[in-house]
Amino acid sequence: QNAHSRRCRYTIANDVTARRWQGKKGGGQWYRGKSFDTFLPLGPSITAAWALDPSDVLLVTRVNEKVVQESSTKDMIFSVPELIAFCSTDTTLMPGTIILTGTPSGVGFTRDPPLYLKHGDRVEVEIEGIGKLINYVHDAE
Repeated sequence: QNAHSRRCRYTIANDVTARRWQGKKGGGQWYRGKSFDTFLPLGPSITAAWALDPSDVLLVTRVNEKVVQESSTKDMIFSVPELIAFCSTDTTLMPGTIILTGTPSGVGFTRDPPLYLKHGDRVEVEIEGIGKLINYVHDAE
């Protein structure tokens, strides 16, 4: 009921996945493909909840300046308050808890042909009212 009023801040997350580690190579567990040291960059800023209405915000992802995802939060299956309420039904949401809402269509491996990130690629995730998170892809050392 009060989940909407409990949210504190918004930021940008780049939920990076190493697809080759998501299946058999990662032991059949999805977490392995999302748990490398440089994955899940956040930022570059944090926006107060009162400064942003999350019900209709534009999200754009670019790879090397080409738009690969573009959508609005109005197209999400569940609203931010619904997601917070669901997560809090059986989990204590401590200060600093981060909830990712998911990604719009256009994920690289679902494209035809598939688009996989490679060394040197520049990835930008921009969310209206928050800013732009920019990351570069580097091979593992």
